[in-house]
Amino acid sequence: MRTDESERLYAKALEFMPGGVNSPVRACKAVGSVPLFIDRASGSKIYDADGNVFIDYVCSWGPNILGHSYKPVTDAVKSACEKGLTFGACHRGEIRLASLIKKHFPSMEMLRLVNSGTEAVMSAIRAARGFTCRDKIVKFEGCYHGHSDGLLVKAGSGLMTNAIPSGAGVPHGCTENTLLAVYNDFSSVERIFESCGNEIAALIVEPCAANMGVVSPKEGFLPFLREITEKYGTVLIFDEVITGFRLSIGGAQQLYGITPDMTTLGKIVGGGMPLAAFGGKREIMECIAPLGSVYQAGTLSGNPIAAAAGIATIEALENHAEIYDELDRKSAEIERAMESAGMNVNRCGSLLTVFFTSEKAENYDSVKTADTKRYGEYYRYMLDKGIYCAPSQFEAMFVSATHSWEDINKTCDAIKGFH
Repeated sequence: MRTDESERLYAKALEFMPGGVNSPVRACKAVGSVPLFIDRASGSKIYDADGNVFIDYVCSWGPNILGHSYKPVTDAVKSACEKGLTFGACHRGEIRLASLIKKHFPSMEMLRLVNSGTEAVMSAIRAARGFTCRDKIVKFEGCYHGHSDGLLVKAGSGLMTNAIPSGAGVPHGCTENTLLAVYNDFSSVERIFESCGNEIAALIVEPCAANMGVVSPKEGFLPFLREITEKYGTVLIFDEVITGFRLSIGGAQQLYGITPDMTTLGKIVGGGMPLAAFGGKREIMECIAPLGSVYQAGTLSGNPIAAAAGIATIEALENHAEIYDELDRKSAEIERAMESAGMNVNRCGSLLTVFFTSEKAENYDSVKTADTKRYGEYYRYMLDKGIYCAPSQFEAMFVSATHSWEDINKTCDAIKGFH
């Protein structure tokens, strides 16, 4: 595998961007590699600047559930582009997309379209605080909810990958109202609420964690969160930026049968374009300007190009309901290959993470015991076999509808050959 052109481009990028990248994990430092510069992608494959071809299990970190360059989506984007790239005004597409989201996430009685998951979460928390007239929030160690100041406390994703202290550049005052609980630990949540439950505006959780690697909720954990937040009048926020429209067409809340007060969505909801959403109970959302005093705005929010991509993606998922069963079967095959190779693997639907740990990863502390050097060896080995996985131990592997059984079998054979 040649990397001459990627190395040349990376050296050039270092002149202009911190670390030569626009998002930290892309630098590939955690896996002892140089970043690949991708020229194009189609179906289940990506093609880099050196002409290498890889089966892609990053899928732009999730949104490409239908595969790269899915024609109905690209056609919708091209058609929308011909009418104008952005209006900074209302248009029909945002109504259509909002109606599709609400159809599959009925808990989102009202919603707003924004540009990123970070923005969606930040806005949802502000709305929850405005609605409850409380300041404190609860988050879980290892769950990543974007890079806004108040949430960079023991966050997952790139912060774990690059061993970055969560507090750098974040004033202490921004996190003094952020309370930390342990994912899958009932007692840690109980202690917080017993101490100051009447001061807590919101509890935010990834219903299936995917930013410290994939860690599924223990049986009863989500119902417990629903019960305790109702008891104290706290807004329960499901961060479904990754799980929304992926674990099922109704996300994790449909899969697990739990109704949150608010939901944040991203990734797939924009069909690969910059778009996200937040929403929930009508009485909470009506606190937002211009109806209420909670301010939130954005020039590019709900822009017509991203809305068109989101509409086409959700309509395709509606029209091909069999996709989810097929994704589950293919993902299960990869899971079996990992287990047969003696690896620890966590899977939820089409999300997987192989952990180089001595025991099953169930929370932030157990995840942190992972042998990241060993994962780096695994990443480079798989890359050499023509398979592109996440350049981080603490990210998910994403399976798409366009991964053929030939792709899956090749991937499984590679996994079984890793020693």
